Amino acid sequence: MGKLKVLLVVGNLEMRRRLSSILDADLDLDIVAEVNNAYTARDKIIECDPEVMLLCQDLPRMPGIVFLEKLMPQRSIATLVIAEQQFEDAAYRAGARDFIACGRNYEMLEYENICNRLKKAAGGEWFAAATKTPIPIMTHSSRTTCSGNSSVITSIIAIGASTGGTEAIATVVRGLRKDIPGIVMVQHMPEGYTQMYAQRLNNEGEVSVKEAVSGDVVRPGQILLAPGDKQMRIVKINGRYQVECKHGPRVTGHCPSVDALFESVARIAGKEAIGVLMTGMGSDGAKGLLAMKNAGARTIGQDEKTCIVYGMPKVAYEIGAVNWQVPLEQIAQKIYYLLDKKQ
Repeated sequence: MGKLKVLLVVGNLEMRRRLSSILDADLDLDIVAEVNNAYTARDKIIECDPEVMLLCQDLPRMPGIVFLEKLMPQRSIATLVIAEQQFEDAAYRAGARDFIACGRNYEMLEYENICNRLKKAAGGEWFAAATKTPIPIMTHSSRTTCSGNSSVITSIIAIGASTGGTEAIATVVRGLRKDIPGIVMVQHMPEGYTQMYAQRLNNEGEVSVKEAVSGDVVRPGQILLAPGDKQMRIVKINGRYQVECKHGPRVTGHCPSVDALFESVARIAGKEAIGVLMTGMGSDGAKGLLAMKNAGARTIGQDEKTCIVYGMPKVAYEIGAVNWQVPLEQIAQKIYYLLDKKQ
């Protein structure tokens, strides 16, 4: 494995010097170019073919996040953005893989934080290499800044979808790695079809997928899909999350029901969970997602533009259940941001 090629795009001279000295100290990193504006950065991307970009917001003529938003449809590049906290959501919407909040006190930028985060953003073997040196963990209420923070790692993810969900979920699954915490999921489907769908998803990426049965333990790197004729809920036994799959009445008009699953996650996992509600007709999952949010979980809703049917996530958004509305292609990325599985 050769050196990781980095493009440094920073407007402020002193900050650029500080970041350059940090990156130069890591023998795994190779700064292929240092530029101070978006227009030169565009040319250097073509010329130098960097693998990852370290981008600051404070650029002349065109702000860094505006540049990233224009760049991504033409040339996707793994990007770590450094900017003031107020630009965080905009950075992720533009396509950033990671974000570090930092104001003018650039001297507080840390070697391990910057270098390892660049490697994690690059993915693949670089992700594995970066795990040798731990860095801080982020949550919505305690995010990494120039000086770093720490928090509890989320231990369970709950996902729900309906109309249009089979393809949408496959897109998310392809963006997940086997280091992901255990996932429990409902996709509205009849009996028999969920087993076939689980087998299909099992071939989509690194994570394993199976149709759930009662007693299955929620394990990292695995998705448990609710069977098409049973309600699936989580329980906690001897400190471990497990699923219960039982015949029962419809909830919010469905069996399996997203609300039934989400409400159990809210009750049992609380702040240790992340909830994701995706494309689908009706309102199933909205109340459950709100229950999760009220219990301290962080919640994601698929945005209107990328939904086949903007029903379930719309209702969830309207009742205040959604922390973040995210395009389909960025949901996996957002999950990793919330988990901060960059350590």
